[in-house]
Amino acid sequence: MTATRRLTERDAAATRPPTEAESRTVEDEAHPSRVFHPPEGARERVNRRWQEVLQETRVAQTGVQILFGFLLSLAFTVRFRELGGFDRGLYVVTVVLAATSTAALIAPVSLHRCLSGLRLKEEVVIAAGRLMVCGMVLLALTVACTLLLILNVVLGGVLAAGIVVVGVMLWFVLCWYVTPYRLRRRALSRIRHGGTR
Repeated sequence: MTATRRLTERDAAATRPPTEAESRTVEDEAHPSRVFHPPEGARERVNRRWQEVLQETRVAQTGVQILFGFLLSLAFTVRFRELGGFDRGLYVVTVVLAATSTAALIAPVSLHRCLSGLRLKEEVVIAAGRLMVCGMVLLALTVACTLLLILNVVLGGVLAAGIVVVGVMLWFVLCWYVTPYRLRRRALSRIRHGGTR
């Protein structure tokens, strides 16, 4: 009797139309932008932002460390002794930029370690974000100088190398700064006008 009643209730639940909450869940799965998320508290927001900074730091650190290692190995090659004064000076500037970029991009880890337990996570996140921006600018300059150094040797002239480097740096600016800035402006405009466009 009980098994029959359960079966009947199951059948009734299967044949009845979905409730508003159930239909909203199905609809939300089809449109992820409509999924309701509970409001994020201040603590959750800081923790999320810190995790984002760590992920960004990992990506940037890998690039700068590979580039820095490459630059350090150049000084021990046979061809390095043949470089002129301009190329040697450019090499020194490039290595210094790579070192300062490495310091800025690794600094968030040091900040966290030194200030852990002092309930300063929000300040750490803000400082880490600023250091990341500084490190990215220094990394872009390091890439520019590395390209100039290599292309000057390959192409045999600073002018040709400089033209290529300027083109590459314009691409960096477009990818790293212009595109995010435009997306940010669009998102802020959408928020101000209260809805999606």
